Amino acid sequence: MSAEILKTHPVKAAQRLLGATIESRGVRALIVEVEAYGGVPDGPWPDPASHSFRGPTNRNRVMFGPAGHLYVYRSHGIHLCANVVCGPDGVACGVLMRAAAIVDGAPICWQRRPAARDDASLARGPGNLGAALAITQEDNGVDVFSAASPVRIVLNRTRKAQSGPRVGVSLAADRPWRFWLPEYPEVSAYRRSPRAPQPDTGEHG
Repeated sequence: MSAEILKTHPVKAAQRLLGATIESRGVRALIVEVEAYGGVPDGPWPDPASHSFRGPTNRNRVMFGPAGHLYVYRSHGIHLCANVVCGPDGVACGVLMRAAAIVDGAPICWQRRPAARDDASLARGPGNLGAALAITQEDNGVDVFSAASPVRIVLNRTRKAQSGPRVGVSLAADRPWRFWLPEYPEVSAYRRSPRAPQPDTGEHG
């Protein structure tokens, strides 16, 4: 039933995943920051910042599949980042998990993330989240609502969130599709991409 809830607009799916519990390889955490991403130009939610914008490839094919599956990609050739696919089957969109608060398994996370400054930074940022939860490229495509999955998500009650622009994207940079729970120090700081155009302040001289 949980996957059915995510067969919706990526923003609604992101808001629903915020505050969910994620479990992976000895660690349990609360998702406290997410970003929504749409899809192709002729789809219902065109999004030039999305990996799926130019159509399906071997890398992003999972995004075009059923909701509730994990899309894992390597960022800058180093970090593994994890998204939850949403929307109807065949319509690409997803939700990037940007930060999580560790509930159980912090000592395991420290073994995986010895350079972390403190507990709050263990899974702050999508690459750190992937490392703290030991998400691997082999997890790409797994069903996060299956009891047999190595990475599982349990949806909790909807939480009141704040929203703002997505971090580090140069296209559609001002779209307010990042959502976070403000009471958690695990939430990452906003950084605008230097390649993004400056926002229009409405002041013209």
